[in-house]
Amino acid sequence: MNIMTKRIFTLVAIVFLLCSSAIYVYGWGVWGHSKINRGAILALPKEMGMFFYNHADFITEEAVAADIRKYTMGDKTENPRHYIDLENYNYTTPAAMPASADAASAKFSKDTVDKYGTLPWTIIEMTDKLTKAFKTKNKSEILFLAANLAHYIGDAHMPLHTTINHDGQFTGQKGIHALWESQLPELFGNNYSFYADARYMPDVDKATWNIIDSSNKLIARLLYNDKKMRKDKPEEMLYKLAPNGAPEKNRYGQVVHAYEYAHVYHELLDHMVERQLRAAITATASYWYTAWVNAGKPDLTDLDPKYITERNAKFYLEDIKYWKKGKVTGYKVKNEF
Repeated sequence: MNIMTKRIFTLVAIVFLLCSSAIYVYGWGVWGHSKINRGAILALPKEMGMFFYNHADFITEEAVAADIRKYTMGDKTENPRHYIDLENYNYTTPAAMPASADAASAKFSKDTVDKYGTLPWTIIEMTDKLTKAFKTKNKSEILFLAANLAHYIGDAHMPLHTTINHDGQFTGQKGIHALWESQLPELFGNNYSFYADARYMPDVDKATWNIIDSSNKLIARLLYNDKKMRKDKPEEMLYKLAPNGAPEKNRYGQVVHAYEYAHVYHELLDHMVERQLRAAITATASYWYTAWVNAGKPDLTDLDPKYITERNAKFYLEDIKYWKKGKVTGYKVKNEF
């Protein structure tokens, strides 16, 4: 089996695992998470970016591994890492929140934390682990932690991952989660601009909570525009209908919104989805870069055979050219909608 066949097989296997779970997949979906991980690689400075690029396929494919652990593998410890229901923590400001998941458990109880989520604390903890992996130059740990950390950072940029009303179920807007995070970017994402650069973050804790806070502040507008649009509209204007007249569903059992509805809603959001995806790419690259800098900027060039880096160098330069135009290239995934 050659390298390209292996890559295609891996992507197909990931999609199969997700599909076979037959469970609602929360997150950005395969399209969004893959775009975030791939884009973050290109946003890195070349001194560490070339190492990540050598393993771009693994990092891209691993983008949805956390969801596979949660849904397909039934890992119950995984679920709370993907969200935080701020209302149930009596959230007011980032400064008022506990410094870690352990501190939150001590204050609110472990059952509460397991139920209402640990997303920001997971990001902070994994960044610390990535820093340690860089210090020891543990290649396997660097790649695994970087790819999985990116998933949680992506989730933190999805506003509905910061509220108990994660699918509009309390406001009569069930299905909005998949519409916002998967159907909209799949329909309109080819016109998005993703160009960004990694930045050093002097305070990881503060940066993490700023992301959570900023995402949470988008919820009101996100829900309002959908609520306004769906008011008094028949199902045929809201959803794509199957031959039997019922709303059509994708392979995950998620309702498919009508193209016209999705288009108007996307316009009302005024680039919100695009901005959040680009911000997730910037943040992911920045967390990786910050962990590397805090580890003392270890030389990563000796972690791969020289011939692999030389072989990939020309492809890296080609992808960077597209990247500077805001495009993320070099891989394919099967859409959910």
